[in-house]
Amino acid sequence: MTEENVATDGGLTEKEQAVIDEIEEKGIDFLRLQFTDILGVVKNVSVPARQAEKAFTDGIYFDGSSIEGFVRIQESDMRLKPDPDTFAVLPWRQDEESASARLICDIINTSTNEPFEGDPRYVLQQAIDRAEEHGYDVNVAPEPEFFLFKHDEDGYATTEFADQGGYFDLAPKDLASDVRRDIIFALEDMGFEIEASHHEVAEGQYEINFEYDDALTTADNVATFRTVVRAVAAQHDLHATFMPKPVPKINGSGMHTHISLFEDGENAFHDSSDEFDLSDTAHSFLAGILDHAPAITAVTNPTVNSYKRLVPGYEAPVYVAWSDRNRSALIRKPAARIPAASRIEARFPDPSSNPYLAIAALLTAGMDGIERDLEAPDPIRENIYEFDEEKREEYGISTLPTNLGEAVEALENDEVIYNGLGEHAGPKFVEAKKAEFKDYLVDVSQWELDEYLEKF
Repeated sequence: MTEENVATDGGLTEKEQAVIDEIEEKGIDFLRLQFTDILGVVKNVSVPARQAEKAFTDGIYFDGSSIEGFVRIQESDMRLKPDPDTFAVLPWRQDEESASARLICDIINTSTNEPFEGDPRYVLQQAIDRAEEHGYDVNVAPEPEFFLFKHDEDGYATTEFADQGGYFDLAPKDLASDVRRDIIFALEDMGFEIEASHHEVAEGQYEINFEYDDALTTADNVATFRTVVRAVAAQHDLHATFMPKPVPKINGSGMHTHISLFEDGENAFHDSSDEFDLSDTAHSFLAGILDHAPAITAVTNPTVNSYKRLVPGYEAPVYVAWSDRNRSALIRKPAARIPAASRIEARFPDPSSNPYLAIAALLTAGMDGIERDLEAPDPIRENIYEFDEEKREEYGISTLPTNLGEAVEALENDEVIYNGLGEHAGPKFVEAKKAEFKDYLVDVSQWELDEYLEKF
């Protein structure tokens, strides 16, 4: 236990007491105790700030049976345990009469007083613990993309773009630059270190990059990022969506995820003697991801709509390969100016995924590759999109699942990734996704009506 986390005489750790002091100093009236369900949807319980000490010492109880993927009605009492490291003032509430702050919580099973195995944050922590047993610290940096759309006259979201800009465009074509500026200010107020912001390829599409951090903090940051983006966009009378493919026949939104392992303060992925500046550890890690890619896809690309993005021709990777040059492969080795920046980039995840489960799945696969000492195949330096089926077979390149049903089946058949989600989260996730895909299969889309109603 670190010195700053030693319990004080009042039963609070020093970190918890520091949060309570900051609550009083900043005049916080309400605390939002935040967590995510198994699908990655952010949930929260709002309590008066005066309940902070009780929240830290006793926890806040809630009905877990009402949360997607949690527990049955007969075992519904769950407890939220706030993590003091996640305290942040909500910047868009500071100018109102009441100020609010956020604490991300771990979930405790009240019957055992142990961490709830179905808590996505706990699932990720288990994957991190596995890496730490090998002496590795895990660093992750995501690149979440999103669209901004206008509202209709009744206040409902449309798919009318907020602007007509394109990749790296400036104002006046990038009319949403003021929105992104306000989003960045809000994120920085909450402790983010922003690296870059720009207009993406599609109209109304944007990307804001923040610095890498440890895996758990990064997953927390992705959940916070989505909340902040949507809240600030609403202030500008716009709707922000992280739906992977909201508009057909244009680029969808991805969440490229950069990963590196550190050992004793040194980047375990770097080796200057290697042709690609990657160590044997890095090669085995990326080989693990390639080996488990179909199963991982169910977690990193978890919606029916995700597979409308994963099609050739729109920059989203669908071929199970890696490259040190082009972006048509599933995994890319980005150029690094310094050894500490050596990393791999998984390009297939999308921002509809549960960030805790997505990072856990990638990490589980990578660590399996290290433990099995897998050898990565040769990188593909050509544009795989231009390969025909015969050439892909020649290079031994397979493809990702083409729909959610195939991906979930791959997950069920992959013991490493399925078990890596845990005895509770794995089955509950599969159950939810099977139901979602079944609903999709029996639905009749507008495209089908337009195509067939009058023709037949």
